[in-house]
Amino acid sequence: MEIKLSQCFIAVDDHDKALTFYRDALGLEVRNDVGFEGMRWVTLGAPSQPDVEIVLEPPLADPNASPADRKTMAELLAKGLLRGVIFSTDDCDAAFERIRAAGGEVLQEPVDQPYGVRDCAFRDPAGNMLRFSQPRKR
Repeated sequence: MEIKLSQCFIAVDDHDKALTFYRDALGLEVRNDVGFEGMRWVTLGAPSQPDVEIVLEPPLADPNASPADRKTMAELLAKGLLRGVIFSTDDCDAAFERIRAAGGEVLQEPVDQPYGVRDCAFRDPAGNMLRFSQPRKR
């Protein structure tokens, strides 16, 4: 039996702004764009990973969620308190320059971390923190 990651979800409040970042700045390809009951899900992935996808979804993609819960999720997203993802790259510095040149909000410039990676961090247009790491050279 094999278990593999196929999809992960990132909450966004504006899919069009998010697409500018994920598609144009990061170079991910759009694989699906679906609307349902006033909500939208956009699926993207790296061309080199056809079987792994990121789904950009509303902050609370549950049509039965209460208005209070929707408000809480929107507030958490605006504060940058929801979890993002970590991307791997073979060149952290080149990724940093590409994303910064595209207008990404820098949270951390490339740094050698004591846990064995070189990484940097950005905030996406919705406020999620995304990290980009590569194994540190020895």
